[in-house]
Amino acid sequence: MDIMQHRKVRAGATILREGERAGELYLIQSGNIQLRKTTEDGKEMILFIHQKGDLIGDFSELDGVGSLYTAEVLTNGSLGVIRVTDLQNLLSREGQMAVQLMKWMGDQQRIQQSRLLDLLLQDKTGALASTLIRASNSFGIPLEQGIMINMKLNHTILGELIGATRECVCRMLVNLREQGTIEVADGRLIICDLEKLRHLCGYPGAEEDSAGVCRL
Repeated sequence: MDIMQHRKVRAGATILREGERAGELYLIQSGNIQLRKTTEDGKEMILFIHQKGDLIGDFSELDGVGSLYTAEVLTNGSLGVIRVTDLQNLLSREGQMAVQLMKWMGDQQRIQQSRLLDLLLQDKTGALASTLIRASNSFGIPLEQGIMINMKLNHTILGELIGATRECVCRMLVNLREQGTIEVADGRLIICDLEKLRHLCGYPGAEEDSAGVCRL
């Protein structure tokens, strides 16, 4: 795609700030990026954690509205950067690409709605269970004893994903370990009993946590 430029990014860098008009879209070519939002009472929440192949950004350059979130780099990587105005000109000529973009926007909306329902309808244990399922869909590696989440999810990150304190997350993880639902090895969480997590968050079958929608 000739309208795309390539940019190296390092862990800790901010590529998009909440409230600012960036005018760019970012295709993740390697690494991970988290989208964060500050609530009205000043609390930080992680909305999503994106990986290779995901497209992030918005069209605030066109409508004059600032970004709804802050995008921070979690791990070193590279991005394909597309200016919104260049993309708009391309879409005016390429109808099939416009259809694909609309499909992507629809997929993103379904993921957002699914995550929001987790936070609104689940208690903290259910929200944590759902988040672990999502993490396994996004970053899971099958092992003999279960599914390893190949990403370090510490108590702070998990707390910001579900709107809970580090202490609350710590207690819930200890309970899950004592029940044999999860293990921890080399700083990575391993899901040993996926059915137990599904039960805790009300997902009785695999179709409800398909990787297409139930992901971070």
